[in-house]
Amino acid sequence: MTPLARIDQTPFELDILDLSHDGRGVARRPEGQAGAGKAVFVTGALPGERVLAQQTARQRSFDEARTLQVLRASPHRVPPRCPHFGVCGGCALQHLDEAQQIHAKQRVLLENLERIGHVAPAAVLPPLTDAAWGYRRKGRFSVRRVEKKDKTLVGFREQDPRFVADLSVCHTVIPQLGFKVDALAALVDGLQARREIPQIEFIAGDATPQFGGVALVFRHLQPLPEADHAALEAFGREHGFAIFLQPGGIDSVRALWPEEPQLAFRLPQWDVELQFRPLDFIQVNAGLNQKMIARALELLDAQRDERVLDLFCGLGNFTLPLARGTREVVGVEGDAGLVQRARDNARHNGIVNADFHAADLAQDLRGHPWMRAGFDRLLLDPPRSGADAVLKQLPLKGLQRIVYVSCHPASLARDAGYLVNERGWTLRSAGVMDMFPHTAHVESIALFEPR
Repeated sequence: MTPLARIDQTPFELDILDLSHDGRGVARRPEGQAGAGKAVFVTGALPGERVLAQQTARQRSFDEARTLQVLRASPHRVPPRCPHFGVCGGCALQHLDEAQQIHAKQRVLLENLERIGHVAPAAVLPPLTDAAWGYRRKGRFSVRRVEKKDKTLVGFREQDPRFVADLSVCHTVIPQLGFKVDALAALVDGLQARREIPQIEFIAGDATPQFGGVALVFRHLQPLPEADHAALEAFGREHGFAIFLQPGGIDSVRALWPEEPQLAFRLPQWDVELQFRPLDFIQVNAGLNQKMIARALELLDAQRDERVLDLFCGLGNFTLPLARGTREVVGVEGDAGLVQRARDNARHNGIVNADFHAADLAQDLRGHPWMRAGFDRLLLDPPRSGADAVLKQLPLKGLQRIVYVSCHPASLARDAGYLVNERGWTLRSAGVMDMFPHTAHVESIALFEPR
């Protein structure tokens, strides 16, 4: 990347032609300018707009710029709700109408399927949406003491990830916490160890008689003095937050207040309650999660007498609802701690037809007996890297349906291409699910059937 000091920062006008996968406007250098025809990615610009822009970076094949002024606005432009939008890197699309955000994400999915996987779904599923604000129940705030400002910043990273955004409020985080970011920053700023706290993780389940359901995990690089313990506990009591401390790795997390907080959320449609620990993975958007489970089970269409394999099962988010309507479900997950908690969750809910195994699904799986057990249907919800390693090892013959839940359209497209073009399956349908409104993140789901 060319240093900013060597870039011509003279403002120039651009017509925005498209929206990139990360939510930036896409333009071409106009005729008569140096580098005419070169792609320019413009932060804060939307398709159809003409903007006054300033270059911020130069790469060999494209330039980067930011919007200084919108000269001709898109009809889909809306005022951002958050006062920090444009600086905070937590959101990329608050200036775009919500319906158009979904349309853009659907286009990203379909373009990835075509370009990377060389496949197209026979049908496009209606998008799944839920609350667009106050939905984020899990995340991580960065913390930084800034001596020049004589304050401690708590927030997401800025668009320039070297810096922490100076937040007073966050409209996408659940309201119990999103409207108390400034109080959280003031708390940390008053601690003796304020320079030793680099991050605060948050996660929320259902409210309990102990606390309001929100848990905060304070990572600290040095032991905290008793005065800081007292301040953190008082903050938790005042706001109804469970407070956890993390002096080292994941296993070092311990509760400060209350003594043994119980974190859990219910899936009422299936009479399931999932218990979890404060650093466990849970789906960020609670309302969308329930709609996603319902759609996955509908597409899978597992019958009462069938066996289902659930890969990358985590705490049992899909496994336990599936078990309510099938003969047996086998869940497999790479994190042994999550597997144990999935087993505990099965017992907690009185479910006896769910079996769980720990296995690294990116490695050789020939030694695992569950691989040869025989299943009727397959559900998988892999990480961003996708599921190509396990799909290439699985005996797919005999499966009637595969439902693939994806958090990264490029890896889904790659794996869809493998299933369709090399294993003889059909991509029956695919669609997007707006797990992260106002961000460029694309969550999707796809149904495959044998030819």
